[in-house]
Amino acid sequence: MRIISITAGAGGMYCGSCIRDNALASSLMAMGHDVVLLPLYTPPRTDEKNVSEHRVFFGGISVYLEQYSALFRGTPWMIDRLWESPWLLRAVSQRGVQTQPELLGGLTVSVLEGEDGRQRKEFGKLLHWLGSQPPPDVIDISNSMLISLAPALKEAFGCPICCTLQGENIFLDHLEEPYHTRALSLIRRHGASVDRFVAVSDYYAGHMSRYLGIPGAKLDVVPLGINVAGYEPRPSEPDRPFTVGYLGRIAPEKGLHLLCDAYHRLRERGALDGSRLELAGYLGPEHRGYLDGLLRQAREWGIADEVHYRGVVDREEKIAFLQGLDLFAVPATYDDPKGLGLVEAMACGVPVVAARRGTYTELVGRTGGGVLVGPGNVPEDVDALAVELERLHGDPERRGELGRRGAAGVRQHYTADVMAERALDVYARLVGGDVERAAAAS
Repeated sequence: MRIISITAGAGGMYCGSCIRDNALASSLMAMGHDVVLLPLYTPPRTDEKNVSEHRVFFGGISVYLEQYSALFRGTPWMIDRLWESPWLLRAVSQRGVQTQPELLGGLTVSVLEGEDGRQRKEFGKLLHWLGSQPPPDVIDISNSMLISLAPALKEAFGCPICCTLQGENIFLDHLEEPYHTRALSLIRRHGASVDRFVAVSDYYAGHMSRYLGIPGAKLDVVPLGINVAGYEPRPSEPDRPFTVGYLGRIAPEKGLHLLCDAYHRLRERGALDGSRLELAGYLGPEHRGYLDGLLRQAREWGIADEVHYRGVVDREEKIAFLQGLDLFAVPATYDDPKGLGLVEAMACGVPVVAARRGTYTELVGRTGGGVLVGPGNVPEDVDALAVELERLHGDPERRGELGRRGAAGVRQHYTADVMAERALDVYARLVGGDVERAAAAS
C-alpha cells in the first residue's frame, strides 16, 4: 500500500506527535509498505532515525511572511526556496519559535481557510510535488489543524483521506476570539472531505467526537505506540537514592509544581530521607520563569540538592534517565490525550503515579503499571499524591509488581508495531471500500 502521511514539525522541540508519526511511518515501512512522511512548517525532531522527506512544505518562514506581508504571497516559488531550506528552518526553530496560541490566532485561521487564506501559494507547491509522485492509496493528515489540506487533496487524487486527532484541542482552546470560533467552524467544514478520523486514545476519541461533532461511525482509535527496543527494565541498585522523576514538556499544566509541593511536604516531615526528585524535558522560553520559580522554591525549602532539572535528553539519555527512576509521576492539571511519557516509563519497568484524567486513566487501567490520584488541580490532590509517593516508597514489592505489569502491558498494547497494525486496518477498510464503490459505479 502506498501511504502519504503529512506531519507537522514543532521547531526545536521533541514533540510527542512528531515522535508518534515517525514511529508509525517507520513500522509501516518495515512491514513493506511504501510510506512517504511529508513534514510541514519545520523539520520534525524525533528521538529515532527521522524517516521524513528532506523537503519541508508550508515552510514556517514562508507561512509567517505570507501572513504578514502581501509581497511574499506573490513571489515566485524558486525565490521562496531561499528561505525554505531545511537547514535554515532548523536553525531558526532552534532559536525558539513562538508557538503560544494566544499570539497565533490570525495565522491559524488563515491556514485553516485553505486556498482562500493567505498561504494559498503553499497549497500549490504541495499539490505540484505530490502530482509528480506515484499516486497514493490513502493520505493521512496527522492533525486536524492541517485539515484544510483535505478538500484539495481529495479533489486532486480522489483517494481516501484520514485525519489523525492527537491533542490539537489544547492549542485551539487557547486561541482568542474570534479566532477560536472561526477555527472550529473551519475544521468542522473541512471534515466533510475526510473519510475517517483516527484518535490516539479512547479518551480522545470520545472527547473529539463531541468537540468537533464527528459521528462515532466515522471515528477509529489507533493507540499511541513506541519502538520498545532499548526500553528494558533495569534491576534496582540497593545503594542508589530513591528517585522520583518526571520527563516531558516543562509547563504548568503538567503539574510539576504539585509534584514539587508533594515532595516538599514529605521531606518536611522526615519522609523520603535520602531521596531525589529528577526532572527532564523540553523547556520553552515562555516557561523558563516557571521552572526558575520551582528551583528557587526548592532552595527556600532547603532541598535544592535533591531537586534537579536535567534538560532536554535524546533517546539514549532518555532511556538511561527513566531506568534510573523508582517512580514516574505526572500530576497533570489537564486532560492529556497521549501520555507518551507514561508509556515510555512503564516500558522501562518504572511504576507510574498519574492524575486520574485524560488518557492516563486508560493507560494505567489497561497496563496495570501504576496508580491514579486526582484529578490533580486542588490542594487536596497534593496530599493524595504525597500519600501515594510515600506508600510506594515503603513498598518495594508493590513497586516491582507494578513495574512488571507496566512493562508487559506496554509490549502488549502500546508498541509501534501494534499501532501500525491498527492503522493498516483502518487504511485497508478505506481502500477496500473505495475499490468496492468504484466497481459498483462501473
